[in-house]
Amino acid sequence: MESKTKTALVTGAGTGIGRAAAVALLEAGYRVAFAGRRREPLEQAIASAGAHAARGLAVPADVADPQSVAALFAKLRAEFGRLDVLFNNAGVGAPAVGLEELSFEQWKSVVDINLSGAFLCTQQAIRIMKEQSPRGGRIINNGSISAHAPRPNSAPYTATKHAISGLTKSTSLDGRKYDIACGQIDIGNAGTEMAAQMAKGVPQADGEIAIEPLMDVAHVASAVVYMAGLPLDANVQHMTIMATKMPFVGRG
Repeated sequence: MESKTKTALVTGAGTGIGRAAAVALLEAGYRVAFAGRRREPLEQAIASAGAHAARGLAVPADVADPQSVAALFAKLRAEFGRLDVLFNNAGVGAPAVGLEELSFEQWKSVVDINLSGAFLCTQQAIRIMKEQSPRGGRIINNGSISAHAPRPNSAPYTATKHAISGLTKSTSLDGRKYDIACGQIDIGNAGTEMAAQMAKGVPQADGEIAIEPLMDVAHVASAVVYMAGLPLDANVQHMTIMATKMPFVGRG
């Protein structure tokens, strides 16, 4: 099908990477459900798409809540009839303190949103994609550079992002028989509100504070649109997109 007849759902779509990707999908011709915890940022994100905004749908939802996720996908199905692309993007971090100082509630909050939220949305997406006609679809997971290497004092976030890699591989394998493709995009230092501190200086592995380069989040959005637009007999299993000079490759 042409992109103008396809439907996408983006979680965490009210701000940052999710907003940029969801708007880019609208501009590419998709009908897009913008999911997030607060309606106002979702509606603002849709409005920013200008003439393309008519194909956007704001659906407040909490990906950590199974009932809320079920309601999100029921709303999408009622409005759009099918789902072709899911971008599991919603994510949070914990306070940057030593692992031994984290509370269980802080750990659980990150796991519930970053990992269990992606699982719940993937589960609902598969149920729709395997039954619709034409059958199949694509799931894209936001893994982050933290799926490969941690930052100091980031145990909950890093653990969930490593786990996302396992979820991606399992979904890719288990979805094959239903014509469902699954891939992962690992993003490093995109210029969003969450990454603004990078330009002021952040802790490095050696204990120093260093300013890190950022890239325009539009490049991430373009990469997501590319992954989404492939025919289902092709898949980007794993993509890393990062600010070229960020301290990741080698020793920093």
